[in-house]
Amino acid sequence: MLLVYTHKISPRLKYSFKQIFTRILGIPVEFTTTIEDFIAHDSLKMSYTRQPLSNEIFVRSHDILFEQGISDVEIQVQDWEETKCFFYTGEKSAIPFDIFSASFYLLSRYEEYLPHVKDEYGRFTAQESLALEHHFLHQPVIDIWAFKFRKVLEQNYPDFQFPERTYSVKPIIDVPSAYNFKLKGIMRTLGGTAKDILNFNFKKLYYRYLVLFGLKRDTYDTFKYIINKQKHSNYKFLFFFLIGDYSTYDKGVDAQKKKFITLIKQVADYCQVGLKVSYFALDDKAILKKEKKRMEAILNSSLTATRQSFSKLNLPESYRNLVELEIFEDYTMGYINQAGFRAGTCTPFYFYDLDYEIKTPLKITSYHVLDYSLLKNQSLLDKKKALNQVINEVKKVNGEFVPIFHNYTFSDVDRWKGYKELFNIILESGHEDGRN
Repeated sequence: MLLVYTHKISPRLKYSFKQIFTRILGIPVEFTTTIEDFIAHDSLKMSYTRQPLSNEIFVRSHDILFEQGISDVEIQVQDWEETKCFFYTGEKSAIPFDIFSASFYLLSRYEEYLPHVKDEYGRFTAQESLALEHHFLHQPVIDIWAFKFRKVLEQNYPDFQFPERTYSVKPIIDVPSAYNFKLKGIMRTLGGTAKDILNFNFKKLYYRYLVLFGLKRDTYDTFKYIINKQKHSNYKFLFFFLIGDYSTYDKGVDAQKKKFITLIKQVADYCQVGLKVSYFALDDKAILKKEKKRMEAILNSSLTATRQSFSKLNLPESYRNLVELEIFEDYTMGYINQAGFRAGTCTPFYFYDLDYEIKTPLKITSYHVLDYSLLKNQSLLDKKKALNQVINEVKKVNGEFVPIFHNYTFSDVDRWKGYKELFNIILESGHEDGRN
């Protein structure tokens, strides 16, 4: 156990230290404000305050972990060997930056509470982030900082056996619509037919009716392929099905259709299944509650995980609604058009409510690559290179790599050509040695 001496034990301090030591490094941590208890402790220990007590491992504390609410925090990002950091600590400190305050700033998504420009869907974009502005979005910096501090502990406690973690993959399959043409109903089929004719898209029209007459497989119907991949993988896939009502933004399959319900149940036999929250349920708890009950009725079990439509988050309301409805995992944190680490980590963490100053039971797993973000790379070779760069960053810290692919990504048609190969690279990445 690591004992931390500090002048004040705040909720923010406990949250940040437990994320770094317990969840990333696997070391239990306790806190004390009593010097005698600190001196008597005969294992790992450090002080986190304004001045060192004597010659112990000392990190000079920034004020942010002892504050409440939001303020305009001054941040100066600086180079730190192979990475970046902020909240400089001075020469007396065992490390040059207060990684605990910096981690809190990134994990709590502090910057998303500050004034910023949203995109057309009301989302916080990578362009508004500190990480992209200062060129560290491509790194899981919090995990890197944690392992840097572990080296300090190793030097001071050479006999202590530090636990090791291993690189892993958590593949996410997002299903906004299970089928392109099937199970869409007469009115939507006629509407699609008219649109094909008006746009002179006779190839699509031809294919549409081949599918409807059972002569061709629907391009979105890739579930047998994905389940076969699951059967041969050590990593559990996580599906998110949209079962919300039809709207301007959500054009999925009617959740009352028996064939669609059967599909969800079949997938759930092999993979984990969560709820893809519809666009209008993002800000309406009553709609979200209805969709939660609908999915629980299909699965015949409690809903554990969600992912918000369009990767849209309104902090803190989006997460607060999940907590109130006792949904305890979310996979929305990430950027649509930019690969990287929105919260600065490749380790799951808990949502900290800055308004109420509490750590909630909602576990956030941020994703690191969305299939769409790879489309900006023209060639398949460039896509592979971009994907491997993110994978290698996660491997360096033996973290959990979380990619998101859609069911139609595996159709291997048009812009999705080669994506099956990319998915194979992800699954095979875990068969190699962990840290580079």
